[in-house]
Amino acid sequence: MAFDPSKYTVAKARPLPVILLLDRSGSMSGEKISTLNSAVNEMIQSFKSAGQGEVEINLAVISFGNGGATYDLPLQSVKDISGIALQASGGTPMGMALRMAKDLIEDKETIPSKGYRPAVVLVSDGAPNDDWEHPMDDFIGSGRSSKCERFAMAIGTSQEDPVLNRFLSGTENKVFLASDASKIRDFFKFVTMSVSVRSRSQNPNALLPAASGTPSLSAVVDMAKEFGIDL
Repeated sequence: MAFDPSKYTVAKARPLPVILLLDRSGSMSGEKISTLNSAVNEMIQSFKSAGQGEVEINLAVISFGNGGATYDLPLQSVKDISGIALQASGGTPMGMALRMAKDLIEDKETIPSKGYRPAVVLVSDGAPNDDWEHPMDDFIGSGRSSKCERFAMAIGTSQEDPVLNRFLSGTENKVFLASDASKIRDFFKFVTMSVSVRSRSQNPNALLPAASGTPSLSAVVDMAKEFGIDL
């Protein structure tokens, strides 16, 4: 039998995409946008610290505010990302951001089928002021986007926010309420830990059950055990 050195290469890590849809409207100015930037940058550093094994966490940031929706951080490995610095102004064109995210997820060149189920995180502090209902229903109701893991956080509004609850319809997850800017970090820590648990599990496509109460590392660990995921 001929010697074949290609048999001894390490398999390339499969991507687990994380897509952030972030409100940068004028009402997010001041402490809110500052804390949001910090929380996302802490998430990036946490993912980097976790290292890369058989699963590679990729991150993209789509924000919506003045000028519409923007692809601020193209989907790429977290190891290549330094951070973000969003500026708040303008309205809340969430529908445009949902359309952009939908197009991104359905693009099999950007997110190949060999990758793991994407996690999509929607953060907002108010109601959209564009045509959002059709893009929302399209996102959650058809194609690959409908199969994504979804998280949502309402900043300073209510857990009963009808838009964010609609985004989570069909999932077990609940809208997290950040009653003030200081709670934004708690939510992103929870999302970071949830994605990290998935990336280290035997089946990264499996979704953790919804958590109750305040997001915490212990809550994620408990959920992983309940779902039969070995850490």
